Parts: sequence; structure tokens; C-alpha cells
Amino acid sequence: MTIKVGDRVPDATLFESIGYSDENHCPVRPGQISVAEQLKGKRVAVFGLPGAFTPTCSGKHLPGYLANYDRFKSKKVDEIWCVAVNDGYVMAVWGRDQKADGKIRMLGDGNGQWTKALGLELDSSAGGMGLRMRRCSMLLDDGVVKQLNVEAPGKFEVSDADTLLKQLA
Repeated sequence: MTIKVGDRVPDATLFESIGYSDENHCPVRPGQISVAEQLKGKRVAVFGLPGAFTPTCSGKHLPGYLANYDRFKSKKVDEIWCVAVNDGYVMAVWGRDQKADGKIRMLGDGNGQWTKALGLELDSSAGGMGLRMRRCSMLLDDGVVKQLNVEAPGKFEVSDADTLLKQLA
């Protein structure tokens, strides 16, 4: 069943790499983070997407949140999370490539654990991508869903930064 407004999001382990090796410039081993712990007492904008380095994700979705970072902060959003069914290494390099470091937390849900628990999985096997997260956005307040926007397959109309910003009180 898909998560809905008013629900508390389920806990899961996501992976985040926040540093780079000096010798090869690759991300350091991603650390495990507990979704429940990280959301305690925070107001967090989360956007989920099918994958790092994919056309709409790299060309529109992530750049929109990055460009509106200051507007989210002015609306009392403590953090912005980008979540995809990719590993933490890939998410870190993608974040660096997009110049999101220090602004947007790039979180890997490599096994799709949180994606499945949210009911937001998408079967992209036909395109060779396997299980992915449906394109979405949500506002979480202390782990409770206050706003939720889930895209129809192949669409990018309601999970963009501008839409979520308009919904913030």
C-alpha cells in the first residue's frame, strides 16, 4: 500500500557518502543512516526519482530543488533529501556532478528497502533498470507525511520543487 498524507513514514536504512578519497577522488564508503533517527524533530523535503544520471532526473528534477534551496530554507525546511534506488557511491558522485554537496542530501536506497516500504516502487525492468522509485515529492514533519505528490508513470508534473514550495505553509 502506498504511503499517504498523515502516515508516519516507515523506518529503513539508507546510505550516504559525504567525503571523497584523496588518492582516487572516489566517494568514501557510504555510512548507514536510519530514516526514523534522521527525521526526528525535523521538517524535511524529500524527492524520490528513478535514478541518478538519467535525463529528467539530472536535467530537471534535482536541478529544480538545488535552484530553490534558499526558498525551501526560508519556508523552515531543515533538510532536502534526494532518494533513489542507487547505491550511496553513485548518489555521492551524482550530487558532486550536480553541485548539490552541502545542500541536498543524496541518499541511496540501493536495495529498494525504503522504496518498497513506502509503496513507491516502479518496475523498470523493460528498460534494463530493474526496481526503481516512482518519481515523487513529500514534506515530512518529524517523520509524518504532510504533503505527498506522486507522478504518473513517465510524467514530471507534480513532484517538482515549485509544486512542493507552493504547498508549504
